[in-house]
Amino acid sequence: MKVFFKKAIICCLWLAGIFPAGEERIAGAMDWPDPEAPVLYDFGYNSGRTPTLGYSFVSEGPVRSVDSGELIFARDENDRASKLPSPMGAWLAMDHGDGLIGIYGRMKNREQETSVLADQGSILGFSGRSGWTPGNGFYFSFYDRKEHRWVNPAMILPPVPDTRAPLIVSVTLLNQEDRRFNPVQQRTIPQGLYSILVESNDTRTTARDTPLSPHRIICSVNGVEAGSLHFETLSARNGVLLAARNRAAPAEQVYAPYPSLEIGEVWLNRGLVTMEVIVQDIAGNSRNVTYRLTVE
Repeated sequence: MKVFFKKAIICCLWLAGIFPAGEERIAGAMDWPDPEAPVLYDFGYNSGRTPTLGYSFVSEGPVRSVDSGELIFARDENDRASKLPSPMGAWLAMDHGDGLIGIYGRMKNREQETSVLADQGSILGFSGRSGWTPGNGFYFSFYDRKEHRWVNPAMILPPVPDTRAPLIVSVTLLNQEDRRFNPVQQRTIPQGLYSILVESNDTRTTARDTPLSPHRIICSVNGVEAGSLHFETLSARNGVLLAARNRAAPAEQVYAPYPSLEIGEVWLNRGLVTMEVIVQDIAGNSRNVTYRLTVE
């Protein structure tokens, strides 16, 4: 995906300080639908045991095209064959090239037809309350129809300034008897197979943003990676949504321990064990915790 790799390179340059945060946007470059809108939920967020596939914004203003593109689908809230409401409300899909589809939803019903061809920054609609949304705003996501996967918009669009490290709320070990062990309080645990559950939130520099999903969670045991979860893509295979763990895993399983996430499994043998959990955000800020356990 050419656009994806181009923006990934720009993101790396920004992290290295070559493109300082706060630089003016490059004319004609891709940009967020509303760069000033606060984020309500972001890609990969655990929304009641279900991952979010894009970004939900709180906004009152226009929704703009992130890049030049061609309109391939548009639907107002009441344009439906069945009487069931659509979770996307009034929404449209723009082909931004190379198989990358931008999906703009939960907007106001259109008062006039959207142009078939749009330039970057063109107004596609306005923030609204259609679909399954708690307030006024809109929804945006990227779908890569070549690879049959949703792509985190933060991997492609300009980086958002962020200097605060993510927060690790809790780490839990769950054994096959469904017993939960908190490594902060229980330093001695029985030998066996454990699921690694981590609850963490990302934070931004602005107070108006709600806690968001981190970008990566990694757990190692005695220096060997035991589990990891990445929030870059979510894919679909045979009707099953898959999260990007060490190996692709059903999202239903990964997101089941709400508000935590299951990032992997590990067999713990008898003896002394050192477990480390590292959480990173998209800007490269990270936080880690280390536990020293006795396995009996």
